[in-house]
Amino acid sequence: MGMSGVNNGFGGLLDDRSDVELLAAHVAGDPHAFTVLVRNHYTHLWLTARRTSYTAEDAADALQEALLSAHRTAASFRADAAVRSWLHKIVVNACLDRIRRNRSRPSSPLPEGDALEPADPRDAMSTVETSMVVHDALMMLAPEQRAAVVAVDMEGYSVADAGRLLGVPTGTVKSRCARGRLKLAGLLEFLRDAGNR
Repeated sequence: MGMSGVNNGFGGLLDDRSDVELLAAHVAGDPHAFTVLVRNHYTHLWLTARRTSYTAEDAADALQEALLSAHRTAASFRADAAVRSWLHKIVVNACLDRIRRNRSRPSSPLPEGDALEPADPRDAMSTVETSMVVHDALMMLAPEQRAAVVAVDMEGYSVADAGRLLGVPTGTVKSRCARGRLKLAGLLEFLRDAGNR
């Protein structure tokens, strides 16, 4: 098992243990290790939850459920996977479970503050509008297709890594991405045309 601890250069003020070391310390009873682990990956996990969920509230609830689940099941982590991938999978599954429980969601909610500020303020409105259109189109995909498209096309995971994250064969990821991209293309064209009327 490879240890990837990196010295942070702050004289130990920050924890420089690797993810695997932090998880092992948590399982062994270290009261701070899990908090440090979550802090190290929080931005990625939040963006994953936000992209997979219909609303920011659902994303926050799913992320909380996922982190509680990870906290409880840390002893079952197998070191043949990266800790970040393990956490990612738990977050995606919590989001999909929440979607299944709440089937009566609107199909196109407005995004809540996820657009990054563009460098040129004159482009701010078009960036926000584009972000809203893409978000609306993503929310119209089936949850499993959205999870695959987000993992491969937005987060840059390989098909094989996405398969491991989502717990499905690579062929399933490929077909979900292909169907999702095809539907997205049509939805984006429709939403763009509707916005230009």
